[in-house]
Amino acid sequence: MTIRIRVISHVPPCKRCSLYMGYAQVMERYLKARVTTENSEQLDEHGFGFPSLLINDIPVLPADKQMLMPMDVINELQVWGKTAWELTELAEALETPLNRMLDSAAR
Repeated sequence: MTIRIRVISHVPPCKRCSLYMGYAQVMERYLKARVTTENSEQLDEHGFGFPSLLINDIPVLPADKQMLMPMDVINELQVWGKTAWELTELAEALETPLNRMLDSAAR
């Protein structure tokens, strides 16, 4: 099954929008996912406005209700039939965009 990733971002992208775009790029590389980015002026966190990341048109919801973490993405991908074994390297790779965002916020 092809995984479709859609990122809904503000222009210019906010920190979470940039993070979610980073997650999408990693999934494109590791899962051969089909990725699209959509610009929106509508704030609808983790829904159908910005900042949102959707897998197969379903918004991924953060466990902490604030920001998607790598495990939120991994848990959603398991719903779509990906096994923990398939997602091991992806989980590690998803840490890179998160660390990049956290490092830039600390400056």
